[in-house]
Amino acid sequence: MTIATLPISTNQPVNSTTVGVAVLAKNLETIDQAGQNMIKMMEQSVTPNLGNNFDMTV
Repeated sequence: MTIATLPISTNQPVNSTTVGVAVLAKNLETIDQAGQNMIKMMEQSVTPNLGNNFDMTV
């Protein structure tokens, strides 16, 4: 190992780790947004009075 390659080899793991963390953070943000959208969709699809009244004729 030479002195000229030392900064490159020391910064390489830091950069790839930083990029990996950034990608995981973006992925987590996307999953969280998808979950929030799923909750909104489920709340809008619920009909609260459906099934409360049941008329039965024989």
